Amino acid sequence: MIAEGRIVPSEITVKLLCKAMEESFQVSGNDKFLIDGFPRNEENRIVFENVARIEPAFVLFFDCPEEELERRIMSRNQGREDDNIETIKKRFKVFVESTLPIISYYQSKGKLRKINAAKSSEEVFEAVRVLFASET
Repeated sequence: MIAEGRIVPSEITVKLLCKAMEESFQVSGNDKFLIDGFPRNEENRIVFENVARIEPAFVLFFDCPEEELERRIMSRNQGREDDNIETIKKRFKVFVESTLPIISYYQSKGKLRKINAAKSSEEVFEAVRVLFASET
């Protein structure tokens, strides 16, 4: 599914997330989690809310132009099967159709925190660090 640029079913993803969070809490006692790349669509969001019963404190959105993302993916040279132009274009299409509405949803709830990710990694890291420091 990943190689085809498609999204893994929500039930599987949410159960894996809940299991990982529960195990982490048992080990560390930490009840704060940063979940990368989730939710990606409306179904993800609804299943997460119903199964995990967790409302996020905020949703972090790394905003970056498509051309810059494509350049970065193609130059990361990690040998991933899904790092090719066809799959990248499919991912962008899925993002626009499925994930952007979720971004709008959290923005309407006042929960969206947007970071300009077109900057250098150092600048992005600093913006994220400042954001997390102000949210705690």
